[in-house]
Amino acid sequence: MNNVLVIDDEAGIRSILKDVLEDENYNVFLAEDGFSGLNILNNEPIDVVILDVWLPNMGGIEVLKKIKEEYPDIEVVVISGHANINLAVQAVKMGAFDFLEKPLSLDKIITVTRNAINLEKLKRENRSLKETVFLEDEMIGRHESIENIRKIIEQSAPTDARVLILGENGTGKELVARQIHRMSKRSGGPFIEVNCAAIPETLIESELFGHEKGAFTNAIQRKRGKFELADGGTIFLDEIADMSLNTQAKVLRVIQEMRFERIGGEESITVNVRLIAATNKDIEKEIRERRFREDLYFRLNVIPIHVPPLRARKEDIPLLVDYFLKKFKPQAAKEPKKISKDALEILMNYHWPGNIRELKNVIERVNIMSEEELITADTIKLYLGAKLNSDHDEWLKLFRGMKLGEARDMFEGEFIKSKLKANDYNLTKTARELGITTTNLYNKIKKLDIEVKK
Repeated sequence: MNNVLVIDDEAGIRSILKDVLEDENYNVFLAEDGFSGLNILNNEPIDVVILDVWLPNMGGIEVLKKIKEEYPDIEVVVISGHANINLAVQAVKMGAFDFLEKPLSLDKIITVTRNAINLEKLKRENRSLKETVFLEDEMIGRHESIENIRKIIEQSAPTDARVLILGENGTGKELVARQIHRMSKRSGGPFIEVNCAAIPETLIESELFGHEKGAFTNAIQRKRGKFELADGGTIFLDEIADMSLNTQAKVLRVIQEMRFERIGGEESITVNVRLIAATNKDIEKEIRERRFREDLYFRLNVIPIHVPPLRARKEDIPLLVDYFLKKFKPQAAKEPKKISKDALEILMNYHWPGNIRELKNVIERVNIMSEEELITADTIKLYLGAKLNSDHDEWLKLFRGMKLGEARDMFEGEFIKSKLKANDYNLTKTARELGITTTNLYNKIKKLDIEVKK
């Protein structure tokens, strides 16, 4: 049911509009003045406001101004018993959907309300469509770990279960979060992303929960927080392990109660959001070192998803390269560029510390800067050369001062660890990928003292 708020100081008008609109299957809220109406807007998800111009204490035009400042997507139908052209023009210029003169035609009220609801719905669908069309990228890959992620998304997306996405920077954690939202029942609602690492500690609470006018220096007007903006949809807390313990405690409370107060406010705001969180840190280590709350971890970690680094799924590099070549095809070109076998081999052998994001940037750069139709190995070396040498030198530094046996054991241990992690510590799958028996893998794990997480 759509929610309609009627703000009118005449009890008779309020009563008639309530009866008529409820007959049309709308949920109707009533307010006798502007202050009461704004209070309802702060606490209820209103779709359309029917607003009288002549109100006690705060005039209707002032109420309209506040609604459009704080809730610009809500449509407002202005009504007046003293209508004049200037007033109507002023209301429409301020963003009113329509202007109706008393005595009201009930048929017209129904029609205008329906049209306002449809416009609001169209705006919401348009926002959702933009989010779908302008998604950063698709999930590309056939590696077993990626197929497993797709299955987890398919199973968990229709639910409201909280999801914790783990993985290095550039692996595509936001992509996973957006895919969950897109496949959920909330896909028509907002997807609100918060980069917790990019917001200063002094501002993050205001960013998450909002603030009232005058709550602190420079709080010149009320601001709705990300949780409030995500109502009816999904909030994605990226790099959540970068939050302070104090903010973590407040987020935990919101998760438990789905209720909070703006900074400087006294009224509780109730929201209905799905929470997805992500981090590039070893969350269990953060808990052990008392930088992350264990109780918050348990709340978030209902559906864990580990996104593997690109070096653990190098089989997907040709698919990703092909995708990015098509994505960044020069406008004037009839066909996307191709890549030579030798050039692809260089990309396959590179370590990719920046993961898919780094690969994407390299292919975009080559597409723009190179005039070749077939991208050669020399071109890839040119644009990746310094990184290739740096990557190789950094890798060799790890083994300096070691004897051959020690270096071999270190490399073997790190390689097995990365494969175990990519396969969620499944020994059978890892052994198959390494091309050895499960017994052989178990013996190596024991010999090299590798921790296998359960």
